[in-house]
Amino acid sequence: MARAFSISSSYLFFFIFLIFSHATIPILGDEYSYVKRVDPKKMGMRKEKLSHFRFYWHDNVSGRNPTSIQVVAPPTNSTTAFGLVNMIDNPLTIGPKLSSKMVGKAQGLYTSASQEEIGLLMIMNFAFFDGKYNGSTFTVLGRNTVFSKVREMSVISGSGLFRFARGYVELKTYSANLTTRDAIVEYNAYVLHY
Repeated sequence: MARAFSISSSYLFFFIFLIFSHATIPILGDEYSYVKRVDPKKMGMRKEKLSHFRFYWHDNVSGRNPTSIQVVAPPTNSTTAFGLVNMIDNPLTIGPKLSSKMVGKAQGLYTSASQEEIGLLMIMNFAFFDGKYNGSTFTVLGRNTVFSKVREMSVISGSGLFRFARGYVELKTYSANLTTRDAIVEYNAYVLHY
């Protein structure tokens, strides 16, 4: 009889546990009070399209009006400028000359993140102020090994006409002045957006 009682108490404990756990653990599939499902069409997400953008990024470190300023200096013993941080507000133009039409700005920062080579971590919003894309942005994040012929970084997000954007950019150095550290880089961006 003692054995039957211990089994019964085990089952009783198990059933009590199930009752209380059901009250406190949400069932899979139930939504929390701060989340609700949204119809993508009601947010203007109809047909996804792939757009190709080509522009030139001007990193002006020198001169009276630099668009890229150093906010953290690297250690003096670093051959790769490891630790350097630059804040940018770089022009984006349709041609390689700074005097060509400006369509937006690259705003963000880059840091020297490699101890073995010149490898930058780049975090930028490409903010457009021309035509249909005026007020829209997409965000680029990635690694830029500046002496590689072609580099690739990710498009991870966007705003305005680039909401839910994703894609990638390919970049090639058009020109670089190792004395002034000014550079012009050609960007080809392939962006999926609605």
